[in-house]
Amino acid sequence: MSTITASLCFLSGNKNPIKTLNLSPSNSNSNSVRSWSSHVIKTSSSSSNSNRLSFNCKSASTIPFVSSKNYEFSDGSSEVELRLQLGAQDIQSYRDISVDANDNSLKIRIQRYGSLITLIETDHLFEKIKPAETIWYIDDDQLVVNLKKQDPDLKWPDIVESWDSLTVGSLQLLQGTAIFIVGDSTEINETVAREIAVGIGYTPLTTKELLETYAKQTIDSWVLTEGSDSVAEAESAILESLSSHVRAVVATLGGQRGAARRADKWQHLYAGFTVWLSQTEATDEDSAKEEARRHIQDGRLAYSKADVVVKLQGWDSDQTKSVAQASLRAIKQLVLSDKNLPGKKRLYVRLGCRGDWPNIKPPGWAPSAGDDQR
Repeated sequence: MSTITASLCFLSGNKNPIKTLNLSPSNSNSNSVRSWSSHVIKTSSSSSNSNRLSFNCKSASTIPFVSSKNYEFSDGSSEVELRLQLGAQDIQSYRDISVDANDNSLKIRIQRYGSLITLIETDHLFEKIKPAETIWYIDDDQLVVNLKKQDPDLKWPDIVESWDSLTVGSLQLLQGTAIFIVGDSTEINETVAREIAVGIGYTPLTTKELLETYAKQTIDSWVLTEGSDSVAEAESAILESLSSHVRAVVATLGGQRGAARRADKWQHLYAGFTVWLSQTEATDEDSAKEEARRHIQDGRLAYSKADVVVKLQGWDSDQTKSVAQASLRAIKQLVLSDKNLPGKKRLYVRLGCRGDWPNIKPPGWAPSAGDDQR
């Protein structure tokens, strides 16, 4: 039995604290078990429309407060070190310093002239720490804080999880594995895929552009003359050719004309990490969780096969980076839950993308032969 963990991110425009939820399907009749973890963040938006997209999934949703980012950071394998300049701060004793660390959060304050001054405050450390093993001391004019990592193998690019740290940190987790962006909007798929690709240094590809170059006509005219099924078949052939590509972010066609909307066309999408950009009318995390649960249980939407789901309330191109960041964070959490996933994706490709994901069968197995063939 294989266990695949997927991540659900819900992006909203309301102002609420961070909540982390666990969502698991109640039915487990299939050979694979898929547990969905929901990382939900909702923040205020500058738009007058409260349902428009705001910040992203727990990454930079509430901006971490860092006093002029006046710190030095280093990763020492099992622990990370943070050095904050105290400078002209009049520190009379150690009692004037407060270091409050939890699994994912850090708050450092100093007392000066009877008032508390915050040097750094974030609920979004790059990854989890062991708060009980936090050590801090003063070295000349610097406050030195050592944080023990829960995962010593994960390299931290920075103390906080941000767009910059995620784009750097994702490379060690992806290990070259491609990313496929699916969803009902071709435009959103392409915009977010391009943002992710530029951020992590991957090649941005769009099946729409490849198809139109091949057919020498627009997708709209193709649909009018030959129908959506013809376009979906052609895109499926394109996805087959792209399945062996590494270090690429592929934006797929949205809606009925797209191969990803059809359950029998996912054979080559499994070659990479798939991100479903799902527009929703849900107004809170409970509604989004219930919606995702329904998608898992009924299986009618082929998009529910995706590794990662990012729920969007509306769409604004100004928030592209927020959606891209939510996608990378969800992929990060997915891979950290099972570090063998990139290798498993590579094995799936080497065996020919036979459609046996996530329960990869031995060499020689063929879909038409069924599960009994060895």
